[in-house]
Amino acid sequence: MYTPASDRGFLVGISMTPQHRRSIFRGRQAAQFAFETGAVYTRDFSEDYRADLLGPFDFLLVELPLAWFHAASEELRGRRVNGLATVTGQSDAVLAHLACALAPALALPGSDSLLFADQLGVAIGTHLLQRYGGASTPASRTARLSRLHEERAKQMLLQKSKDKISIPDIARECNMSASYFLRAFKASTGHTPHQWLMVQRVETARHYLRHTPLSLAEIAVACEFYDQSHFSRVFAQVAGTTPGAWRRSQR
Repeated sequence: MYTPASDRGFLVGISMTPQHRRSIFRGRQAAQFAFETGAVYTRDFSEDYRADLLGPFDFLLVELPLAWFHAASEELRGRRVNGLATVTGQSDAVLAHLACALAPALALPGSDSLLFADQLGVAIGTHLLQRYGGASTPASRTARLSRLHEERAKQMLLQKSKDKISIPDIARECNMSASYFLRAFKASTGHTPHQWLMVQRVETARHYLRHTPLSLAEIAVACEFYDQSHFSRVFAQVAGTTPGAWRRSQR
């Protein structure tokens, strides 16, 4: 495998399976590395990359353009970060857990999955900057949204399925960074944006269950769940019981 140097920024790979090995060449010398599940590598695209890949592999890849570092450094309000330290085969439990949570969301086409992926993307980016970029951690403070920003954020979340709104879009509307917005939203509401949106849909579903003869499948569609199975799973997480059982209890 050979990739010539370019100005694309940096690449981060997170191994999703164990027992992959590769030999990475620097000049005429090669070093061998083993990747277990949760092992990561970072690569600077500005350098030629040549490697022999030994055995099957499954990596979640995150590409970070140079412009992202400039914007992210300003958001963190720390020293400027222009790239990541090079690591290969290093275990990173935080990235491993975030990758496991992100992979199923990327496999689903729904806008709700994109919202969840946005949240995880912010967390991954912040972790990469702080662990591999040397970014300073912002001083701890209680982050809360103003009433105006909270209402605007909630309004945009309820409209997102129609307008394909992302977390950075909402954060910009509130004049703050995506990472700060996520902290402030949770501090203000007790939920992440994705969790809050699911709670609102469950409340709407309760209205349909109590006041209409619609089937569970019809309610799932009306409340913008993926399908009846997704509706039942989320409803049980929020209400502590299944939609059918809750409807019967209201009678």
